[in-house]
Amino acid sequence: MQNLSHSKTRRRITAAALAAGVAGFAFGGVLTNTLPSSAEAVSVDAPQQQFGFADVVEHVSPAVVSVRVRGETKPVASRDQDFQSPWENMPENHPLRRFFEFGNPDGRSGPQGRSAPRAQARPSMAQGSGFFISDDGYLVTNNHVVADGTEFTIVTNDGKEYPATLVGTDQRTDLAVLKVDGGDTKFTYVEFADDSQLRIGEWVVAVGNPFGLGGSVTAGIVSARGRDIGAGPYDDFLQIDAAVNRGNSGGPAFNLEGKVIGVNTAIYSPSGGNVGIAFAIPSSTAKSVVESLRENGSVQRGWLGVQIAPISDDIADAVGLSDDKGAIVTLPESDTPAAKAGIQTGDIITAVNGETVAGPRELAKMIATFRPDTEVDITIWRDNAAQDVKVKLGDISSLDEAASLSGGAPAVPTDASALAGYGLKLTPSDEGDGLVVTDLDQSSEAANKGVQVGDVIVAVNGKEVRSQKDVEDAIKAASDAGRKAALFQLRTGDQNRFVALPIAGS
Repeated sequence: MQNLSHSKTRRRITAAALAAGVAGFAFGGVLTNTLPSSAEAVSVDAPQQQFGFADVVEHVSPAVVSVRVRGETKPVASRDQDFQSPWENMPENHPLRRFFEFGNPDGRSGPQGRSAPRAQARPSMAQGSGFFISDDGYLVTNNHVVADGTEFTIVTNDGKEYPATLVGTDQRTDLAVLKVDGGDTKFTYVEFADDSQLRIGEWVVAVGNPFGLGGSVTAGIVSARGRDIGAGPYDDFLQIDAAVNRGNSGGPAFNLEGKVIGVNTAIYSPSGGNVGIAFAIPSSTAKSVVESLRENGSVQRGWLGVQIAPISDDIADAVGLSDDKGAIVTLPESDTPAAKAGIQTGDIITAVNGETVAGPRELAKMIATFRPDTEVDITIWRDNAAQDVKVKLGDISSLDEAASLSGGAPAVPTDASALAGYGLKLTPSDEGDGLVVTDLDQSSEAANKGVQVGDVIVAVNGKEVRSQKDVEDAIKAASDAGRKAALFQLRTGDQNRFVALPIAGS
């Protein structure tokens, strides 16, 4: 009945409108929408439940600040030799190279990239965003915003400026903590959210200082979790689809409750501009790091001391694991906690203190949660059995991150022999350990798996090999044990890796 009534009413209105239209045409010649002089301007009442971000922004904006960083550049003439850019070791197309860079990172100052005429130190300015986490002036930003800075100025939402001191930085997570001495001033601050409850598709509001414009707001959604963008061993970014721009670096991403769910750190930018994809450090990571920086001025993390690689299905099958969880040790560094505890190349780390290791990235994050000198139980898979190894963790800050590995190409061997079924020609290594791949059928499964001429086969299924017969015996033993693949340990220079090659007839 209700629909019918509406239908009748609609027909009456339509009929009246048509009649008015005919009359207008007949008497005026032209139908217009001019209102009678006695009519009032039309207005529409706003919906009572109108959606927006105004309430969130109003409450959190006073806690978000602009961070101005003053430093000093090196003389142009010496920069080619001395300047150490934080992006120096990154590939040219790496997204972090283009994210929030300020000043003159390549040392060019004039038109068409002409260098300054005189070699002299010059002041540099950078700016980013940050947010207060306490009423007494502690605030969070990115490490790359404050890196190499000598003076720090905080500009609040109402335009007031305060000098700040650097409390501590953590390069591995790109976080930093500053402290403002505001006297008796009590600053508005925000809290970290529990990002474990965060769901894909939730709204997020980014507040910050893009392009030095002052407080600006953009909105979007959380589109992914656990992103690895190649920034470091602890990559675990939230992906936010919002217009986050240069200058938002170090600023907060809020949920609709006004709590910080992430710290904006990087954008995906093939062209250097915003394309709507940003990455934020999750609040759980930021909260832990910030607490350590406030208490100690640095972050203390445990160090296991191994190089690791993921487990593929064929590697798992080759070593007898029921699934592909864990991390295979490719090179236990000398004189490390792991090496001292007896962990070896080829061991597969499957758990830490009974907690399953999903892969290399998860293992790195798990170890980092422990303080140095903590003793942990590492479960490894070796020789078709699991065993526990107690390891006293070291301090990762003791590592020389500038150290690099190098190795020469092996000499061309003689008297090569063919390994049937794999398209490999092998000869004993001049160093006496392993067999050098001297020729390779590029259509073979070994080539498809990444084996290359010059690789040294060190072991097969954990058994050291020094002759082709050793390799064949190891493959036969794997076949007799019902394995579908054999695990080859390869060495190139000083680097080890593992490749699982299928066994013929399996």
